[in-house]
Amino acid sequence: MGKPLFYEILEKPATSCIIGICCAIWFYIQKKNIGYSHVGLSYETAIEGHHWRIITSAFSHISILHLVFNMSALWSLGVVEQLGHVGLGVEYYLQYTLVLVILSGVLVLGMYYILIQRFKIEYFRRVTAVGYSCVVFGWMTILSMKQPSSKLELFGFLSLPISFAPFESLIFTSIIVPQASFLGHLSGIIVGYAIAWGLIHGMNNYWAVSMLGWIVLVFVFSLKRSSAYDFNFLEIESVTDPSLPSVRFLASGNGRTLQMSALPVGDVELV
Repeated sequence: MGKPLFYEILEKPATSCIIGICCAIWFYIQKKNIGYSHVGLSYETAIEGHHWRIITSAFSHISILHLVFNMSALWSLGVVEQLGHVGLGVEYYLQYTLVLVILSGVLVLGMYYILIQRFKIEYFRRVTAVGYSCVVFGWMTILSMKQPSSKLELFGFLSLPISFAPFESLIFTSIIVPQASFLGHLSGIIVGYAIAWGLIHGMNNYWAVSMLGWIVLVFVFSLKRSSAYDFNFLEIESVTDPSLPSVRFLASGNGRTLQMSALPVGDVELV
């Protein structure tokens, strides 16, 4: 007989918080009838300055099945938090989750750029990606290298050897779910291997907090510049050198409004 859910949540605090955040965002999206084109990541929105979508696309899910699949896999991968004795643990999990969210999103955009500019495949210009799978596939890969004897549990009854799970899941989702983003999942695997092999290393609490601070700043300023959100207390003005913004903070007003820009709707990919 397994442990009560309450004790499992205490053993996986970071995973539980992320799952809670993703579920809350899904509920908000459903309640407000927000579409994937408003929160998803695409090549066209990126070149228009919507860099904030790297974050919103990762934590947003449109369909309940997509949410359940990703959160089920993430819950199983939360075992990383309990493996402090092999160099993993809660801090490692939080630090490299930040890395996976950002780098996998940037890598997806890089792949889109190469396919569009080098190979002239215009299909990828307006493909919109949403979902947490980039991070899920990254943790599958890291765990397969660090703890190859582990199992990946899906939906409470399907068990996969973690050593094969990244590529098994990559092929399985590509066949079963036609909208699944092969490039999005592959980017998570690539970043996962880079972390597991030590190509990306040296993260600690100082660098994690610094990185989080930069993420928040870029997120806020890109929201402002792309007119996706009107921050009345923040203004960006031109100075002598137009490439350098001058920032000043004004008294906050009460007229904050959320405005979603009208973007051309293309194809959606689930990540």
